[in-house]
Amino acid sequence: MSIDLLKDRGTPLAQQRFTWKDLVQPPYSKLDDDAFTRVRVILMNGIESEALRFQHACARMNRDLQLELARVRRVEQHQQTLVNWLNPADQNVLETTIGFEQVAIEVTAAIALAEPDPYLAQVYRFGLLEDFDHMYRYSALMDRVEGKDANTLLQSYTDILPGRPTSVEHRAPEDELRVPYDRRNAALITKLHANTLVAGEHQTHDYYMTVGPTYADPIGRQLYAEIASIEEQHVTQYESIIDASETWLEKWLLHEATEVYNYYSCVESERNSRIKAIWERFLDYELGHLRHVADLLEKIERRDAAQILNAKLPKPIAYESHREFVREVLRSEVGLTAIGPNFVPMSEERTDGATALYRGQLNSEGSPSDRVSAGYQWSPGTELSRQPPRGGNGIKTVQLQ
Repeated sequence: MSIDLLKDRGTPLAQQRFTWKDLVQPPYSKLDDDAFTRVRVILMNGIESEALRFQHACARMNRDLQLELARVRRVEQHQQTLVNWLNPADQNVLETTIGFEQVAIEVTAAIALAEPDPYLAQVYRFGLLEDFDHMYRYSALMDRVEGKDANTLLQSYTDILPGRPTSVEHRAPEDELRVPYDRRNAALITKLHANTLVAGEHQTHDYYMTVGPTYADPIGRQLYAEIASIEEQHVTQYESIIDASETWLEKWLLHEATEVYNYYSCVESERNSRIKAIWERFLDYELGHLRHVADLLEKIERRDAAQILNAKLPKPIAYESHREFVREVLRSEVGLTAIGPNFVPMSEERTDGATALYRGQLNSEGSPSDRVSAGYQWSPGTELSRQPPRGGNGIKTVQLQ
């Protein structure tokens, strides 16, 4: 599929319509569909959620844009509803959580590999190892509380191994801000990557903050609280790499281009023909939104959209297993931490520094992520299905506090 961001007009905004039956379509199957269908649904829900979040913020700062924002936002609201309702009712909170972490691992890995800016590629690799560890901790929780193997959902695309330990990921705010790209010189793909990961991580944070209090198991409740804190750090990290000097309309145009790029990536890789048709429809809708905002940019700021966009859409996100890449990053960069905007060996962190003091206070009564995975090592099946050793009942216990 060939798309020209400067010429393709998509479906005009006035022709983008829905019915209630249209908005609630049959969901994917959590076991029968390919795992990357779930990954795409979760990510695209986050992309749409970010579109709504940005447009509301923009409306509060720009009175003259409020009506145009409201018109586009109403369609974005309905698009998010349709995408979000593709999640099946028989997929419980922890199963959906495993899906969220697979999104974070595989999409961040794909972006890190494709990012042309070496510094930003390292930013993405740094975050990747933390999401990788979150998958391991939630998988341990699933095994011990529900007696389920997370790999039935991951379908062997993604490893279940510890990454940079969650308990050492806690950093003070001054060590979470990165060097932003330069809006004048950065490649379009660099801007799309940053917007994509901000959307994904912000959605993950909001999901964990919503479902964490509903989880009955005591250690599970604490684990969601701990990892939600790291997800807030990730949103802080990724939004800090976006050039804050972009105008509101420039940012809006880039948000629409990000949606086009992500729906295009979904169309190029989706195996479920019914869901692929949804991606194709919304790709056409987003091209309509992009053209609408480009016209506003040209009318209000007297700027040509070609100053911000390329005609050719970048290569789509690779929805595939990145196991070997992740393992290599794990071997070479798991021992890094951040001091200011720089990544350094953990040994260079000062014991009286802001991050060490902050982390020490949070962990002073223990870490849920350490407790939930004590003695855990993933293998096919679960603890409930393994043969106990002779002379014992094979039951492992975890001290819950």
